[in-house]
Amino acid sequence: MLKEIRIQGLGVIDDATIPLGAGLNVLTGETGAGKTMVVSALGLLLGERADSGRVRTGSDRASVEGLVDVPPDHPAAVRAKEAGGDVQDGLILARTVAGTGRSRAFVGGRSAPVSVLADLGEHLVAVHGQADQWRLQRPDQHRVVLDAFGGDAIRKPQERYQELLHDWRQSRRELADLMAQRRERAQRLAMLTKALEEIEQVNPQPGEDDSLREEADRLTHVDALQDAAHTAQLALLGDDHDATHTAATVTELVAQARSALNAAAGLDPTLAGLDKRLQEVGVLAGELGADLASYLADLDSDPARLAQIHERRATLTALQRSYGDTLEDVLEWSRNAAVEAGELAGTSDRVEELERAVAELEPAVGEAASALSEARKVAAADLAEQVSDELDHLAMASAQLSVQVSQREEQDGLPLPDGRRVLAHPHGVDDLEILLAAGSGTPPRSVAKAASGGELSRVMLALEVVTGSGDVPTFVFDEVDAGIGGAAALDVGARLQALAQHAQVIVVTHLAQVAAYADRHLVVRKEDDGHVTSSGVVLVEGRERESELARMLGGKSDSSTARKHARELLAAAAQVDQ
Repeated sequence: MLKEIRIQGLGVIDDATIPLGAGLNVLTGETGAGKTMVVSALGLLLGERADSGRVRTGSDRASVEGLVDVPPDHPAAVRAKEAGGDVQDGLILARTVAGTGRSRAFVGGRSAPVSVLADLGEHLVAVHGQADQWRLQRPDQHRVVLDAFGGDAIRKPQERYQELLHDWRQSRRELADLMAQRRERAQRLAMLTKALEEIEQVNPQPGEDDSLREEADRLTHVDALQDAAHTAQLALLGDDHDATHTAATVTELVAQARSALNAAAGLDPTLAGLDKRLQEVGVLAGELGADLASYLADLDSDPARLAQIHERRATLTALQRSYGDTLEDVLEWSRNAAVEAGELAGTSDRVEELERAVAELEPAVGEAASALSEARKVAAADLAEQVSDELDHLAMASAQLSVQVSQREEQDGLPLPDGRRVLAHPHGVDDLEILLAAGSGTPPRSVAKAASGGELSRVMLALEVVTGSGDVPTFVFDEVDAGIGGAAALDVGARLQALAQHAQVIVVTHLAQVAAYADRHLVVRKEDDGHVTSSGVVLVEGRERESELARMLGGKSDSSTARKHARELLAAAAQVDQ
């Protein structure tokens, strides 16, 4: 709840501190004393647009500071901590407005955007003034009020509707995307299928291009290869069929070397080791010569095979131009394309699956929407009856409140069981509006248009009393009693007291019948110079309170008749409270 508000340099208020408590807080004072400035100060504190015209003449700025007592897990405390504010010892909000029009906001001791104050205000205070009836002026808030009043009877069918609506819309969206891309998918699948058939027909093998290149090089240079291998073979083994070859071969020279070592090898182990290694050289030379002979035997010129290789390499090169820089890239592309083609081919199955899902979900969503609408209609009738009864006690006996629940038909909307297609929203298919018939025989109109400012405040009071709203901990009513008096004013006071049983209520009033019900009565007083100073807001009790009520009743605080009437009001209010 709000514990304290300090106002400086705002309107007629020079410097005033307003202590507030739980229950019903009433602010009274003579006309022009600055009572409404308290509501204006609250507006600034809760993020309203700043107006430099509110800065008191002679001051360079106006400032408002408020101390709010909130538990650490309250949404307002959480939002303040997100903005960097400190809420350990209570939440301090502040707003300054310079005479030049510049405005600054502070949350928990830290500078913050004004929008943060507005966010906090939604969790902390509901202001119901004659110029600030936002909840009644916005039809979307009419639905919020009704849904909160309906409780689980509305919440459960709404949750069911929202779950089905989400699944239905998601299925429709996916189906529409698939249908819109049908031609592109068909073209893509045809291209992939053709490419895969082309690659499958060629059937390239990993590393095939490298092996073909090597074989092509060998067949192209077969004569040079034969000459080199033959020369090397002669050097190693010689040629038994060529008597003219007189050069010593490697095997002959190795044999000569071994012959030179044989005689002395037994005399020295080291030389014997060298002889053994020379023996290995001879064996290796013989084997290498045999391998060269085998190579020569296999190295035949084959023009037909060379032509085949060139043709195959050209085919593989064509694949690489289309599907990858290397043959490995082509094979990788083929694997990926096969996966994509499989997915595209399965799209038709997905389309059929989604069509079935949409066909099954659509009537289910419609039935859930209808069930939600029926629950709202039941709650609407109950709310209208209770609020109308409350208005009877708030000097609006001839007024009748009703809640209209309707739907907007739309050609491509959600089909309902009765055959209509309507516009569907996440909150349901209903458009809700609170209507008010201001008098007998008058047609119901939107409450924001059918009621005056004071009547709007009373309608809001009736709604708050009936719904027992726990959305915010503090309610502010600015002259909710405008235009009434007598017994009706007593009823207004009693209703405000009823609301104060579960929330902090702050009321600006000019009626003693309302003020008599206060748990805390604050009086705003001006000094002779027309300003409200630091001592200008006082808490009155006992005889001081009687005097203030007497002033409100008869204009004179020392009138014995007025004071007697004041005591009677206080006694009657206390009896109601009990």
